[in-house]
Amino acid sequence: MIQKLACTVFTCLFVSFSVVSQTGKVFDALTMKSEILKGERKYAVYLPPDYDTSQRSYPVLYLLHGAGDDQTGWVQFGEVLRITDEAIKNGTATPMVIIMPDAEQGKRGYFNQGDDWRYEDFFFEEFMPYVEKQYRIKSTKRYRAIAGLSMGGGGSFMYALHHPELFSSACPLSAYVGPLTIADLKERLEKSDVKFSESEIKAYFKRHNALELLETVPVEDVKSVRWYIDCGDDDFLFEGNSLMHIAMTKKKIPHEYRVRDGRHSWTYWRASLPKVLEFVSDAFHQY
Repeated sequence: MIQKLACTVFTCLFVSFSVVSQTGKVFDALTMKSEILKGERKYAVYLPPDYDTSQRSYPVLYLLHGAGDDQTGWVQFGEVLRITDEAIKNGTATPMVIIMPDAEQGKRGYFNQGDDWRYEDFFFEEFMPYVEKQYRIKSTKRYRAIAGLSMGGGGSFMYALHHPELFSSACPLSAYVGPLTIADLKERLEKSDVKFSESEIKAYFKRHNALELLETVPVEDVKSVRWYIDCGDDDFLFEGNSLMHIAMTKKKIPHEYRVRDGRHSWTYWRASLPKVLEFVSDAFHQY
């Protein structure tokens, strides 16, 4: 009897220890073939601790890197594995799959630029369908979120505004909201190898400036996305984020707006990630 009881206690302790000691997994050099971008595209994925031991499907967060990084940025500098594991363990985040695409190799950016860099087309027509079949992901608006920093924050703004029917929440961090004026856009285009006509410049500005999109996307569609905007008080992109907060407030679009002490740095974004995970989890749970 004593031996049987001891065995039972040992089994319970072993199972408890196994559950507690489980960690998620990150793979940061995965590839898929793109017809649109004419080549292999890299991406990274975070899988939650119970992914291998369950049969369930999971919500998904698309987490976008900034300029100068690639799909490994959030893995290496953002410490996505440690931070997400901790958030799931302490109950502030639900287990989720996190997908981190590369928008750096080739040309740079999350938007279409000429015929040879149709990145936004790739993201929605090829990449998203691919990963949502490759992994056990719940492929509906309620269970899909997007977030990113700097250039990726701009991608988060624009993707959620271009396709509010696809995302339950969006979390732009220190976001580049797009050129604030036509003159700013023209100056930036002069440094690139893509040439636009005057009409194309105006069309690009309207589609790739978050403030302009707030004037054209139906307000109810914008409201269907939960918004979390976060930018440091010493960040050089502070103006654009502040203007988005003001514009959303005037249109009575619910959103969370955070200004913390900090600059455009990984120290700031690592501190942002736990809040992002909590925020998107609330949307997954329909708060």
